[in-house]
Amino acid sequence: MSLWTPSGEHEVVREGSAPGEPGPSERPATGDDVPRAPGGPGDAPGPAEMEELRRQLAAAPAEVVVANHCYGLFELAAVYLSQTPPKLDGGRLAIDALGCLVEGIGDRLGESAAALREALAQIRLAYVQLEAAGADPPNTGPTAANGASGGTPA
Repeated sequence: MSLWTPSGEHEVVREGSAPGEPGPSERPATGDDVPRAPGGPGDAPGPAEMEELRRQLAAAPAEVVVANHCYGLFELAAVYLSQTPPKLDGGRLAIDALGCLVEGIGDRLGESAAALREALAQIRLAYVQLEAAGADPPNTGPTAANGASGGTPA
């Protein structure tokens, strides 16, 4: 079993495992199943830090956590669209994912719902303007959100 992080894939290995013990995919995940980056202690959060992060996450309202992920998708789309030349395919994927969440969940996003709808409209407009300016040849494959060829984000 592996865990993806921005720095790449990391094999999840339980420290202190003896030969013959079940592998990570054969036992329940615990705070000890933390990927250990090369370079020694301190490179990855330890079990105590992971437990504290889990506690904080469990204490946060779900709509706040999901809204934060939406903001992350907005930022991802903005990063792709701001490249020279803009990466329209990557931007469209992030925009479509953001649209699925914002439009699919709607007002269940709480206080962030209106701001996220506005952000979605703005990033879609930016995409359309870049595509119209010929920033990138249109994708000829279907998109997951709208099923159309070379279209704009849903």
